[in-house]
Amino acid sequence: MVLGLVMPRRRDPAAPRVVYRTARVGLRVTPGQRRRWCFGLLRSAGDVWACVLEVNAWRRRRRDAPLSGCRELAASGPGTFAELDSAGARSVLRRFSDAWFAAAKRRKDGDVSAGFPRRRRGLVPVRWHHGTFVLDGRRVRIPVGRGAAPLWVRLAREVPYPLEQVRSITLLCEGGRLFLDLSAEIPIATYPVGAGPDPGRVAGVDLGIIHPYAVTGPDGAGLLVSGRAIRAEHRMHLADTKVRRRAVARRAPKPGQRGSRRWRKYRRRARMVEGRHRRRVRQAQHEAARSVVSWAVEQRIGELRVGDPRGVLDIEAGRRHNLRLRQWQVGRLLQVLTDKATLSGITLCLVNERGTSSTCPACQRRVPKPRGRTLSCPHCRFSGHRDLVAAATIATRSPGGGPTTPTAVVLSEVLTHRRAGRHLPGSGQSRRDPRRPRVARGSVGPRWPAPPLGGESLAHKARIHNDHRTPGERSWTPH
Repeated sequence: MVLGLVMPRRRDPAAPRVVYRTARVGLRVTPGQRRRWCFGLLRSAGDVWACVLEVNAWRRRRRDAPLSGCRELAASGPGTFAELDSAGARSVLRRFSDAWFAAAKRRKDGDVSAGFPRRRRGLVPVRWHHGTFVLDGRRVRIPVGRGAAPLWVRLAREVPYPLEQVRSITLLCEGGRLFLDLSAEIPIATYPVGAGPDPGRVAGVDLGIIHPYAVTGPDGAGLLVSGRAIRAEHRMHLADTKVRRRAVARRAPKPGQRGSRRWRKYRRRARMVEGRHRRRVRQAQHEAARSVVSWAVEQRIGELRVGDPRGVLDIEAGRRHNLRLRQWQVGRLLQVLTDKATLSGITLCLVNERGTSSTCPACQRRVPKPRGRTLSCPHCRFSGHRDLVAAATIATRSPGGGPTTPTAVVLSEVLTHRRAGRHLPGSGQSRRDPRRPRVARGSVGPRWPAPPLGGESLAHKARIHNDHRTPGERSWTPH
């Protein structure tokens, strides 16, 4: 059996304008379904992945070109990869091919750090396309190999899309839990005449850590989406991880005992916590992007010009700031915003944001980097929110590089605030994370030293109190 690469598909330009949305739904399965079927299919997909790696490694050592066909996979016969059917095996081959061609494109563009897939995986997601599965309400029939019993699983919630629009399902495991990704074909939103996005109305978007999105419109309207709850979630999750590792450090198994029951329980708990943290942050990012797109639809914005900050990710800025940049997930923010903007009929383009947060919009002179959120120009005494100033400057730039018009920057006069991540712990009215240790509020007063043995505590206090004052300020004496 020989496996290889699959050439990427080409879309028909005459096809209707649609976008593909994916919803992740949990599975409710029996222990037998979980152990034998679901995880068995994922392990069989891992075997296909390993087989592809070995075959292409052999051809690479012989200096042969990678294979680009899957006829041998279809002719391998039933039972080659246990209960995994040929459609699921081809999806693994497609996943490998996409990773291979993406790495080849990056290396062709000059990125020498891009590597081809070389590492084996124990569990690999499996995808089935329309026509190979059956979706009946909250029940899904997952395809299996020839001769095996049908596999029906139940979803944990209703499918958020019409059943006739679902085009593919993907079985995967995240954080020790089984999920099913349902991808649907959604048409782009339509609006009444005169109520849709106007291509002539342009808004600028500045991406950040404290404020994931800062938007400035053409009529002086602005939007600030606060991401402090997301940042607090990252900080508290990191603190919890450190505490958990210190707690199990003394009773952690030795290197030869990695397969013990205690080690499996600890790893299972760690995977569950990591998966919950990723789901919380992902949901908050979707809420932030939804706030931006909803605001743009209300303002009839037809084009969003987003500053591309990915150039700063390669700059070494120290251990702490590198951690902030890694937790920022700017690529995911761009992807989520692009997806929702396209679904609403809004065009999104990336522009160069260099100098937008350090240039005064009034006198166009460079200003020192502000410490807080307010940009103050020492030359013309201009003052404003630096994220909104950057967004207003981004709105005047074109994807080609320079400013589109010589007109002045339109600053925000009416500002709307939104908060992302209301489902996160501590984001309610109390603004206190329940995982944070509670401390006594208020000042406990001055710290008096302990009185000496043998009495004279008041005299001792008076001496300590007056030692820090001038002779004219010494007013307190013991009675």
